[in-house]
Amino acid sequence: MNQISTFERIVRGLLIALVLLFFLFPIFWILLMSFQTNEQILRIPPSLFFEPTLQNYVALLTGRLQTAAGNLDIAFMRNLGNSLLLSTSSVLLALALGVPAAYAFARYKFRLGESIAFTLLSFRFAPPLLVLLPLSLFFRQLHLTDTYIGLIWVYQLICLPLILWIVRGYFEDISPDIEHAYRISGHGWWKTFRKIAIPLARPGIAAAGLLAFIFAWNNFIFALILASASKQPVTVGALAFVTASGIQYGQIAAAIVLSVTPTLLLALYAQRYLVEGLSLGAVKG
Repeated sequence: MNQISTFERIVRGLLIALVLLFFLFPIFWILLMSFQTNEQILRIPPSLFFEPTLQNYVALLTGRLQTAAGNLDIAFMRNLGNSLLLSTSSVLLALALGVPAAYAFARYKFRLGESIAFTLLSFRFAPPLLVLLPLSLFFRQLHLTDTYIGLIWVYQLICLPLILWIVRGYFEDISPDIEHAYRISGHGWWKTFRKIAIPLARPGIAAAGLLAFIFAWNNFIFALILASASKQPVTVGALAFVTASGIQYGQIAAAIVLSVTPTLLLALYAQRYLVEGLSLGAVKG
């Protein structure tokens, strides 16, 4: 019996190692590429042994990219700051609007409530290209084109439906009897919402906020069409590495490492809430 258990543990460990290798190898290879020159990256066959260089990171931090055609000015750090500003502001606004709305949809039944909720969710299903033309015309009339406010507004098409529907499910899993008991004690709706509902749904809210942040961070098409280079996030700014003299693979790899780092740190910090939130309500008695 012990031999079977040991064998099972060995097989399980090997399978986990293979899965980790399959998913983490591309990240590991990109990390190696970020410390190589284009010549080292493009050599055949590729090699794990090379003389590392920090030139790719220096080019990103200083904004001066050296190519075969000469020096090229890039604004990667500004694009990275734009991503942080747009994603953080969009998620905070979506949480401020979406959490109370999710609570209302979960606790109160009103006419056309489900239709309104599904309409909001349909914004998440709609392809971005479907709404870009009317949005660009609408933004031009309101003078919101190439503004942070306009981009944060349009990012609500990504963040708000996601937060609304995820958090609504967590509020529905919380027994309303707890809130009723608190209300009977003489507390109002707003205080019940702040002191009881939000703390109980905090893991779900954190999970929804993290997922919304990742989706907002990875958005490409909205900022490409509705903003200029000075307002564009890092996903659009990466196009600067495709130059007339060729593709700068080393700088692209370094840019990926730097752009993934904020979301990775946030995910590690919120890991407990993410696991708790995604598992909340999965088992019902």
